[in-house]
Amino acid sequence: MARELISTGNDLAAIAAVDAGCEFFAGYPITPSSEVMHTISDLLPKQGCAAIQMEDEIAGVCAALGAAMSGKRSLTATSGPGISLKAENIGLGYIAEVPLVIINVMRGGPSTGLPTRVQQGDVLQAKAPTHGDYKSITLCAGNLEECYTETVRAFNLADRFMQPVFVLLDETIGHMSGKAVLPDLEEVKAGIKPRRVFEGDPKEYKPYEVPQDEPAILNPMFQGYRYHFTGLHHDANGHPTEDAKKCEDLIERLFNKVEAHVDEIDSYEEYKLDDADIMIIAYGSVSLSVREAINRLREEGIKVGMFRPITLWPSPEAKIEELCKKYDKVLVTELNMGQYIQEIERASGRKDFHKLFKANGRPIAPLEIIEKIKGM
Repeated sequence: MARELISTGNDLAAIAAVDAGCEFFAGYPITPSSEVMHTISDLLPKQGCAAIQMEDEIAGVCAALGAAMSGKRSLTATSGPGISLKAENIGLGYIAEVPLVIINVMRGGPSTGLPTRVQQGDVLQAKAPTHGDYKSITLCAGNLEECYTETVRAFNLADRFMQPVFVLLDETIGHMSGKAVLPDLEEVKAGIKPRRVFEGDPKEYKPYEVPQDEPAILNPMFQGYRYHFTGLHHDANGHPTEDAKKCEDLIERLFNKVEAHVDEIDSYEEYKLDDADIMIIAYGSVSLSVREAINRLREEGIKVGMFRPITLWPSPEAKIEELCKKYDKVLVTELNMGQYIQEIERASGRKDFHKLFKANGRPIAPLEIIEKIKGM
């Protein structure tokens, strides 16, 4: 049976993590994500699990990675400046193939920016949060329900692809309070997909010796299967190597394991596009304003629809290309100076989009969108 809660986006993300089987949280308070830590710190001990406030953001991601290495579903949460501090160890998660969910409640930036205001300034950061070559998986909640469902999905994707997975919220949706209709808890539990394990002779266990389109198989610690964690390029057992072929194969596999299975990752919404003359592309909390604007415009006989990517990275590029060929007039609206439009332009091959951007910490109101569309 579906559940109804009056809650905020941040609290729903914390509840989702616990429902999804998270057993460990480590982080450091930072506006506007702190409520994720506050709430999960109350919930996890009641489940016999642990939540720890560390001395800083770097320690938070290190502790969370350590728990994930041991086989536990693990979470950390922060905002943009915290991701900057966590960057080096997020890279360790990518190359060692450690599953971890990272919630980023976006605020104004760069640097300290606007801590209490909204912005979608971390979209490109989520694509490339650390140096080197890898493929990011980034989900973006567009309403209160998705603060829950996308967090649950992130845990399953992290274990499926054995890497960090980002869930982007923003200040507006993180602090918004309202009714959320959540899936049945038993349904959520039934959908939990634990990471794969090797069950053969421990002497034959080579965690990184897997097909070129699959993730590593890292058995939980303390069960007799020996392997090595390192941030260096490594061989089948995890030991550092500079062998050119092994290094090349490793990095190619970090790409291939995601690119070969985008059908398992891609998610998007089409709203009233069937008969639309104009398409708006939006994501996150902006899509709530867009939805209201579309409803008002249609009352005036102006047929507008919305495409909303839920998985930002890897982008739903095939669907973006298809829709941008169908609609001549396309408005892209973001709470930044145009971070995701770069991907839309790449995927569509077009440069003639109408734009509505804002990066002063204030949300984009439905009236602004209505005026922009009428001007088109």
